[in-house]
Amino acid sequence: MKRIVFALVLMGSPALADGCPAAPDHEAAISDLLARIQAAPDEMTARPLNGALWELWLDAPDEPSQAMLDQGMRARSSFDYLNALERFDALVDYCPFYAEGYNQRAFIKFLREDYAAALPDLDRTLEIEPRHVGALSGRALTLMALGRAEEGQAALRAALALNPWLAERVLLVPAPGRDL
Repeated sequence: MKRIVFALVLMGSPALADGCPAAPDHEAAISDLLARIQAAPDEMTARPLNGALWELWLDAPDEPSQAMLDQGMRARSSFDYLNALERFDALVDYCPFYAEGYNQRAFIKFLREDYAAALPDLDRTLEIEPRHVGALSGRALTLMALGRAEEGQAALRAALALNPWLAERVLLVPAPGRDL
């Protein structure tokens, strides 16, 4: 029976859409990592801490959701964006309160240059996980790609407030009357 349920989830069965458990609670670890990143003296010190953040965000609620996430990421790595989008759609349907499903789906839309479609997924990611630095920086890049530079800069500043070592920091433009 477990194999049948697992197979249905992997195929994206809408019948199981409400079966996803809550995402693991990593709030304390995220707080600790963000504090350590902010205190880091340089980018090289911050880099492994940022990697540890991603490990937490990529920790899906259960085995089926982890499989969907991993399948989507493998498809993305192979530039199979259509399959990746299908996997992330299934993940979001199955686990509507798991931030990373939306974030990864937004990234696929961004890579496909469908910026307007990426933005709602980034916003949903941030509703669920307001300190998701990847979604904040992705939102900044998406807004900039949409020609909404001022909003993009504000999103980038929010991301950099959490992680001042993001590679996207080179895109920060001084606001009138403000230093970087």
